[in-house]
Amino acid sequence: MSCATDKLTLSEEPSKSSMWFIYIIVSSDNKLYTGITTDVERRWEEHRSGKNGAKFFRGRKPKQLLYVTRANSRSEATKEEIKIKKLSRVQKLKMESAEHNIVSRFNFGNY
Repeated sequence: MSCATDKLTLSEEPSKSSMWFIYIIVSSDNKLYTGITTDVERRWEEHRSGKNGAKFFRGRKPKQLLYVTRANSRSEATKEEIKIKKLSRVQKLKMESAEHNIVSRFNFGNY
């Protein structure tokens, strides 16, 4: 294999930072939090520990990762986050059973 082939293969793989996720977390007081990130596990830990976590989690802890889906860019993720934030609580809870929910790929997020 030549270096040119190796570079082509590497450039075809999406970089970790180019993949964005939109997520919904159920908090310890059963409120819902929606956010975006490039690393769901890291962001969960930030919310859990209070270090670099959202202000929403001051005085509460994340309890369950309810929903995760992918976006191709930060812009796309932000637009989807805005749409989700406009949904009712019932509509957000129904997203747990959505076909495109990839939350089962994560082995954490239920405390």
